[in-house]
Formats: sequence, structure tokens, C-alpha cells
Amino acid sequence: MALEFALSFEGASADNNLLDFYDAAAAFSAFQRTLALTAHLVINGEIITQAPALKGAQILSYPIEPGSWKAVAVVAGTLMLSGAVASRDSVLGHIFTSAYDYVLNEALGFHVDFNKALGEQLEEYRRQTDVIPKGLDEGKIQALIEKNENSLKDLHRPISQSRTAETGTIGLSQGGKITRKTGPTLNIETYEYINVTRLSDRPIHRTGKVSSYNTNTFKGRIYVEEEGRPVPFTLSETSRTPRNISKIVRSLSSNAIDRFDSQAEIEFEALTFESKNGRLKSYLIISIK
Repeated sequence: MALEFALSFEGASADNNLLDFYDAAAAFSAFQRTLALTAHLVINGEIITQAPALKGAQILSYPIEPGSWKAVAVVAGTLMLSGAVASRDSVLGHIFTSAYDYVLNEALGFHVDFNKALGEQLEEYRRQTDVIPKGLDEGKIQALIEKNENSLKDLHRPISQSRTAETGTIGLSQGGKITRKTGPTLNIETYEYINVTRLSDRPIHRTGKVSSYNTNTFKGRIYVEEEGRPVPFTLSETSRTPRNISKIVRSLSSNAIDRFDSQAEIEFEALTFESKNGRLKSYLIISIK
């Protein structure tokens, strides 16, 4: 079966088959870009910033379905096992679907355990085949989320700007009909989460275990018991000392060997990035004890 995704809008004018022209065009273009950036990473293990740079695949489109505001895209190219389009049953088809779902959920404020959603799947498939690029890992997926932020804002335009729609749905589809939802329902709340980020002016003290870290970007994730999840973090420029980086790397290493190891814990002071409604998005670490 083809690797086919659909984006549809409902509510307000969309129920009468009408959307603001500019907002509809922006949303469907953003839909294509999120698919293209995800496909390039899954196929090549690299991050791109512009959809035309996509290599090894092509994002094709069916005509807009009459009587509705639904766009249907087909991922074609190297993801395929045979035929002209990617197969949802292929190894890379499975990885693409899981990665796209993870990116949408994480970017729009719905935490998903990376290992359960994608990490274990990558390990299993790597034991079976060599088609999965070595560069495809949690750090690259987190970078992909950042590169997709502006597109995900544009996906919301019919909802957030002209308000000619109330909700949007993305999902795996067959013959244009969504068979499995991908990511959360798009609405004004998901828009506000990704669109508004506020930096606190008062630091907080936390203890956690580093679960991922990129030495090039000084970004990673740290599991904090109080939050019940790994929280993205960035080391502030003043905290990027050899001592602090050593503590980060040591925590990551200890946590990877034994996630119950108390020696993996670090105490840190951070400012918080929060959404409009006060939900924690990430930490800006300013010091490590």
C-alpha cells in the first residue's frame, strides 16, 4: 500500500467547503514541507531546511478532493520496496510514519517516549537491515522538530489567522480517507503552544538525569522526576564550561548504562521556556552544581 497522508480541516467555513485562500495555500505548503524534511532525514540521516533540497524521495499530491478541504500527499521514491510509491509496509515506511507522528506530537506539546515510539524500532530494524542511515538518531529527530516549527505554525493558519476552520487533522490515509491519525488534532491550543514561548525571569532548581546531548548545539534532554518526562534543555553561553559539559556527559553515560543509577543525577539551575498557558517547553540551564 502507498505511503499516503491526508490533511483536512473542519469547522467554521471549512464545513461549507470554504477556507481563506492565502491560509489554505500556506497550510498545504507547510504540510508538504514537514513531509519532505522528515523523508530526507529518514532516507539520508541528514537535516535539511528547505523542501526542494529533498533527495531520494518526492512528495506528490492528488487533486484537492471536491466538496471538502482535504489535501492528500503521497511519499514516492527511495522509501519504496517496489513500484512507484513508498510502501507503508516497508522498513523505511514504518520508520517514516513513526518519526512523523513523533515530531508532530512533541512539537505541539504532547510528550511521547522516544525509545518506545522510535528508538526500539530503530534498534530492531538495524539488526535486520542496513537501509536505515547511521545518522538517524534522537538528536537528529529533535533537530528536525526545531526545523519544522515555522511550518507547523503555518499548518494552523486557517485556524489561527482567518479562523475559517476550527480544527485540522493529519493522518495516514487510503484513497484519501484517513485510516490512522498522525499527531494531535490541530486547534487553537496547539497553535498557541508552538507559537508563543515565554522565558521566565526567575531561575528554578531541579535535579535530573541527562538522556540525550548534542555536543555541537549544546542541547539535549534531561529526565526530571517532577515533570515525569525528559525535558529539552539548552546550556546557556555562560554555562558552557568544560566542567559543566563534563558533568552533562558523565550523567548521560551513567544513565545509559543504568537508568536507576543515582550517580547519573545532576543538580542544576535554569530559566524556563513556557507556552502561553504556562506549560513547560524547555530549560535554559545557567549553572550546574
